[in-house]
Amino acid sequence: MYDDVGKDISALRTQAISTCRKYNYKVNTNDEYDMSILKGLFAEVGENVYIESDFRCEFGFNISIGNEVYINHDMIILDCNEVKIGNNVFIGPRAGLYAANHAEDPFERADKGVYSAPIILQDNVWLGGDVKITQGVTIGENSIIGAGSVVTKDIPPNTIAAGVPCKVIRPIKYSDNPWRRPSE
Repeated sequence: MYDDVGKDISALRTQAISTCRKYNYKVNTNDEYDMSILKGLFAEVGENVYIESDFRCEFGFNISIGNEVYINHDMIILDCNEVKIGNNVFIGPRAGLYAANHAEDPFERADKGVYSAPIILQDNVWLGGDVKITQGVTIGENSIIGAGSVVTKDIPPNTIAAGVPCKVIRPIKYSDNPWRRPSE
């Protein structure tokens, strides 16, 4: 639990907002995807990361992004805790990763109390448009989350899941080609 409006927290949030605006401005006015702007904000950024405009995050320094990642328009990351995005991840438009939540107790909430837990997207994950993921969730490698889903619990590897709340629908069907199968 921490105070969501403390002076130090507010200053860090303001810095992240400013950096995101600078990045988004360049994308929207010059069609220039200048990842050097965001690299200074994030904990780690891999190679071939492509983030569309109107990207927003709360702090930035808790975000790690692997290689070959595509993040579509209007992404919001509330990174009050660690947010790890693996390699070869695709994220649809208007997705949200919310590592924070306000206190359940009304008195703690009135005192601006917030708690957080990590979010992890393992390698080869695909999030459809408008997917929302809450604090403490891990999406297993190779999994697909259907558009409009709200994910409040871990999703195992190699599955397709969707819904509100999000639930596993079925395992991913792999072709018979051995080079396409995940390592076991």
